[in-house]
Amino acid sequence: MELRGAIGFSEEQADLLDVAVNFCRDKSPVDKVRTLLTDELGYDPAVWSEIAELGWLGIAIPEEFGGVGLGLAEVVPVVEQMGRNLMAGPFVSTTLAAQAILVGGTDSQKADLLPAMASGTAATLALSEDHADWDLGHIDCAAFADGDALQLSGTKTFVTDAASAEWIIASVNLDSAPALIVINRSTVPDGAIRRETVIDETRRSYQLCLDGLSVPKTSLLDSSKTAETLAHLHLASNLLLSAEMCGGTASVIDYTVDYLQTRKQFGKMIGSYQALKHPIVDAHVGYEKARSHLYSAAYTFTQQGEGEIATRMAKSTASDAFSFAADRAIQFHGGFGFTYDCDAQLYRRRAIWCEAMQGDGAYHRKKLADLLL
Repeated sequence: MELRGAIGFSEEQADLLDVAVNFCRDKSPVDKVRTLLTDELGYDPAVWSEIAELGWLGIAIPEEFGGVGLGLAEVVPVVEQMGRNLMAGPFVSTTLAAQAILVGGTDSQKADLLPAMASGTAATLALSEDHADWDLGHIDCAAFADGDALQLSGTKTFVTDAASAEWIIASVNLDSAPALIVINRSTVPDGAIRRETVIDETRRSYQLCLDGLSVPKTSLLDSSKTAETLAHLHLASNLLLSAEMCGGTASVIDYTVDYLQTRKQFGKMIGSYQALKHPIVDAHVGYEKARSHLYSAAYTFTQQGEGEIATRMAKSTASDAFSFAADRAIQFHGGFGFTYDCDAQLYRRRAIWCEAMQGDGAYHRKKLADLLL
């Protein structure tokens, strides 16, 4: 396959970036991030309401369903700035749930759910399971027909923001084939959603037990579009994870450079030593490469073939760049860097989480080899 380099930055992306830079910086300073680490909800509801009022949840939702009518390419600069400021909340979860309905939902589901999501009703996806396979078609959770209902069984993991979501879109195995269903959060019994302890403490991730849960057959998304929807969600998730990691990489580099320019050792700023200069330059070069791949992926996302290649390149390079920059931040802060009080660990935790979701760098490079060779 011939791959043509492509990168673009639209006027809409520029406008959204301008607003997102200031909003995320002002609403998510690091002291607030740390305060929310121990908060059960994990994010500020007032900020979430402001995000809804800005119309960000409707960016990639068509106007006929109450959205702005743009696409995921325009969501990228917003998520990038959220990542830069370690902003917490169900924005990405809701955006991806809306994509599931948009691509694979029935007409009635689109009409019922998308306007609510665009206006600020949180939703999430439940696609991961204990086997930890990044192939979203590998599903152990099951559903079987029982009259006009579906009886569910199995357990989902890493269901982000489940406690805040009005709807949970889960993958199940129905009649020996993958299927997607919409679960109303109010029908989930007490104890079926259990918070998980995860590496990134800014996240709220949950385990969802489906055993004994019953949903109407009308909860099924269009079964003829399940494979297409899962493939779309895999790439969309990786695109937004790449955006989050690029933002985090930029921020942790700034954090480290600031320290290098203020900390003195042997009468000199430690940033003047080549042993620290060169790696921080390498980190910046890695960031610039990752961000170029990110916006190339955003630009080509809807193009068959090229969009997948660019997205997998973006996730791979962003994973490497964020991991390296956050690791150097810890090392360069010396003994303090290994303490909980050093903010470098917040970025390293975020880097580990983001890379592990929907495929690490090695996984995507293997997929790229299959696509390019």
